[in-house]
Amino acid sequence: MMVKICGITNREDALAAVEAGASAIGFNFYRESPRYISHTGAAMIAEKIPANVWKVGVFVNESPETIAKTVIEAGLDVAQLHGTSEARGIRIWRGCQTNEPVLEYVDDNAVEALLVDTPSSELYGGTGRTFAWSLVKGLPKKIVIAGGLDADNVRAAIEQGQPWGVDACSRIEKSPGLKDHDKMRKFVKAALES
Repeated sequence: MMVKICGITNREDALAAVEAGASAIGFNFYRESPRYISHTGAAMIAEKIPANVWKVGVFVNESPETIAKTVIEAGLDVAQLHGTSEARGIRIWRGCQTNEPVLEYVDDNAVEALLVDTPSSELYGGTGRTFAWSLVKGLPKKIVIAGGLDADNVRAAIEQGQPWGVDACSRIEKSPGLKDHDKMRKFVKAALES
């Protein structure tokens, strides 16, 4: 099970995620997000992260040029694209909300995985709300379930949705952008034991 901790804004949280057993950490480059981090800030954290833990950049409505520059500057392994964002030359996870036509990306060979999240008109993720996980079961693509996950419900999400991975953010925080290390450890443990 691929386990991603998203919304990383500081080195302590990143290292705690790695220590807990996370497969990936996410840096949010969307300026409107309460978890926004600069390219420089992400680079300073990424250089301390082991190579076997993927560094994922979250982009909303960004150009391929901006994304390419950020990928190099921050040392990213994966670009998670939302809205109109497009990228080339890097592994791509396409962020979708369940009210969007998720199936349009299933046949896109450039997209490695679909990160499916709860619909929101205000935010691109980080809402802390869940969706009916069974909606993604059986989709012919690697699926990452996001949206309102924590240690209490991740096993049910995995059982009902049968995803390749899971992603947590707001439900494992003390405040936006600051992780609760105990909640994070419990989430990762529950996901990996499912």
